[in-house]
Amino acid sequence: MPFISTKTNVTLSKEKETQLKERLGQAISIIPGKSENWLMLAIEGDIPMYFRGDDSQPTAFIEVKIYGNASSDVYGRMTKELTGIYGDILGIAPDHMYIRYFGSDDWGWNGNNF
Repeated sequence: MPFISTKTNVTLSKEKETQLKERLGQAISIIPGKSENWLMLAIEGDIPMYFRGDDSQPTAFIEVKIYGNASSDVYGRMTKELTGIYGDILGIAPDHMYIRYFGSDDWGWNGNNF
């Protein structure tokens, strides 16, 4: 049950949104047991964002939520991959994005909890 939420001040064309969807779908497999088959995405662009008091640079806040947990090493590899994805597609520098990970065993789907 992975969920990746993206908030960015970058304007997102349908093409960029599709590129993000495809690349994030591939990247989620870095986390053991996760795949695009269960991946849900929320991608929000054109959000007013300030980083270090400045709103002139491309910026993003990314949250990765998963059922269960992963090791710090896995999260580190995921951060490296996500940094590359958002840099390639949206032109966001690594020092202008935060990535937050949440793991939990309390997930519901289809009227029940896992």
